Amino acid sequence: MRKFIRHRLPHPDSLREHRIFGLLGNTLLHPRLWHLNRRSAAGGIAVGLFCGMIPGPLQMLGAGILCVFFRVNLPLALVGTFFSNPLTIVPLYLAAFMIGRFVTGSHAHFTHPPEVDWNSLAEMMSAWAQWIMQLGEPLLVGLPLLALLLAAAGYFSVKYGWEIWLRHSWHKRCKTRRCSSKAQLGAD
Repeated sequence: MRKFIRHRLPHPDSLREHRIFGLLGNTLLHPRLWHLNRRSAAGGIAVGLFCGMIPGPLQMLGAGILCVFFRVNLPLALVGTFFSNPLTIVPLYLAAFMIGRFVTGSHAHFTHPPEVDWNSLAEMMSAWAQWIMQLGEPLLVGLPLLALLLAAAGYFSVKYGWEIWLRHSWHKRCKTRRCSSKAQLGAD
């Protein structure tokens, strides 16, 4: 699993050539941000899922800041934010609204989101901000709760999924070694 993921990630040395890393110094080139193990992968996915619930284009910036703070895998956190996109944001906000409504005991109703108009980005962002404000307290309570639930689910899924995969590969290796040692004993 580690080889599969590591093969697809950029090497930190190749990133030193980019201008953005020159501006930030060695902060984003810290080895623990690029190291791939069970803890850093689980933490990176958790950060990505948490920051994926941040409204607007600040998701990757938030993921980067939290990765530097918690020293977890940065590339996995950035990829983890992609679960929230124009196709999934309304169902996610609906789930957050329902969670917030349940927790606060509110009787507010979910209204339809505004239409997406990429020709006038400023007006579209304003309309979306007004829509979010209309949803009020249930959404403001539900968003962080859903983000925490998604982060916890992602963290434990990766951590225990990785452990199950390691145990499976270890048992497979043990079986192969036993079979090959038995074949050698039979040949002698």
